Amino acid sequence: MKFVDESTIRVEAGDGGNGCVSFRRERAIPFGGPDGGDGGDGGSIYAVADPNLNSLADFRFNRVFRAPRGENGSGSNCRGASGDDIEVPMPLGSRIHDLETDETIGELVTPGQRIKIAQGGFHGLGNVRFKSSTNRAPRRASPGSAGEQRELKVELSLMADVGLLGLPNAGKSTLLASVSAARPKIADYPFTTLYPQPGVVSVGPHKSFVMVDVPGLIEGAAEGAGLGIRFLKHLSRTRLLLHLVDVLPPDETPLVTSIRTIQDELTAFSAEVSAREKWLVFNKIDLLPPQESEQLIAQTLRELGWTGRWFAISAATRAGCDVLCAEAMQWIDAQAPRQREAEEVEEAQSDATPPADPGGA
Repeated sequence: MKFVDESTIRVEAGDGGNGCVSFRRERAIPFGGPDGGDGGDGGSIYAVADPNLNSLADFRFNRVFRAPRGENGSGSNCRGASGDDIEVPMPLGSRIHDLETDETIGELVTPGQRIKIAQGGFHGLGNVRFKSSTNRAPRRASPGSAGEQRELKVELSLMADVGLLGLPNAGKSTLLASVSAARPKIADYPFTTLYPQPGVVSVGPHKSFVMVDVPGLIEGAAEGAGLGIRFLKHLSRTRLLLHLVDVLPPDETPLVTSIRTIQDELTAFSAEVSAREKWLVFNKIDLLPPQESEQLIAQTLRELGWTGRWFAISAATRAGCDVLCAEAMQWIDAQAPRQREAEEVEEAQSDATPPADPGGA
């Protein structure tokens, strides 16, 4: 099935039911008075995070979601039934925007999370609500309000621990296939991945992380060249970036030039993503004699002034892959306490924020 990471949908919440104008008419009870009931509330629409989904492909066939309206009120003070709320399942990492107001409604980041994306209409009032000491027989009822109608854009950012970054044909898909059960397309001719590919990497009992491979970048991607930077949003939720470099590129481009090209495009896309932990991974070392590959890597690191971590691997033969995955797992485990601490601090700060004074200073 084709991977879909952007879609436009229309949501229409249910209208509220109308109030009823009715009077009690029973034998031997003169002046029974008004007894028209209220209408029912219209159904609302919620987006719900479903961990079993991994793309927005379902929205290619069903783009309109309508909740039922509330029923009208009736006599004998009977209120109309409210319309049922409906839930729209979406994968984790979905970000929802209102196309008309350009507002971000919310993001689905935890399983089962619910976000209201369209509010149902409020019920109308029956004539019994308008009874007063001066108006004993009101012949008035109010209609239900209209439900919200919105055009929404849904964007999916895959949630992964490790993201693979690099030029086309750097070996990202081969590495993903070597260390996980994912089976991206791999061939012996130059081409690039067209859609993001996630995979689960297991490094031991109860030890695993999610790795995602995104389509390769080329120079000028930030201006739309090639596949552009559309898929780089899938790296926005990753904690660790692995920058793969082909030590023997087919076009014989210097490694320093290739590395700086990717760094420039990543910075153009997002300075925040570019500043994340990034490791250099020199791939395809099996194509060069060991001494030659060591000299090439050392020279590249000197020219770059690289002070971060780096690895030399062969994704095709799995040489060095186990060490790389084990180090990545250790790094992810080390970040977990810091992440929990940051979340606790953020939660404490939000709880300590005093409510705004509606009356002003």
